[in-house]
Amino acid sequence: MTVLIRINGLRSLSKMTNFDFVMTIALGSLLAGAAQASDWSGFSQPMIAMAALILAQAFSARLRKSSDSFEEIAQNEPLMLMRDGEILRDAMTKARVAESDLIAKLREANVMDFSEVRAVVLETTGDVSVLHGEELDERLIENVRSDPS
Repeated sequence: MTVLIRINGLRSLSKMTNFDFVMTIALGSLLAGAAQASDWSGFSQPMIAMAALILAQAFSARLRKSSDSFEEIAQNEPLMLMRDGEILRDAMTKARVAESDLIAKLREANVMDFSEVRAVVLETTGDVSVLHGEELDERLIENVRSDPS
């Protein structure tokens, strides 16, 4: 596994896309299966599957980089949950995010007042990014959907 990750790079265990996240879970499961193997056959099958997953991820990453249409199909867009101190309730409903969860994320980001919040984004990985401060560089949110449709 270490050799495969070394060959493919640190991206192998990233959470940049949905596929990356699923791959990380699948690699962990396959590694557990290989660790429990009692013979070479039981060990080699998960190892071959891990190599295939890493190849699939590398292929997917190259396709996403070279093809905008594949990128649109394979990747969700981040969703704006809050903008300039205002909670976007339609987006929260669409994303099935509770207001209490949003407020917990604001606390984690040390937000003291809603007026400090420039944007809260539900990322494609499921992470929530809280952008707060004086000004927001619009380039940070140019690919973020603000309508939940």
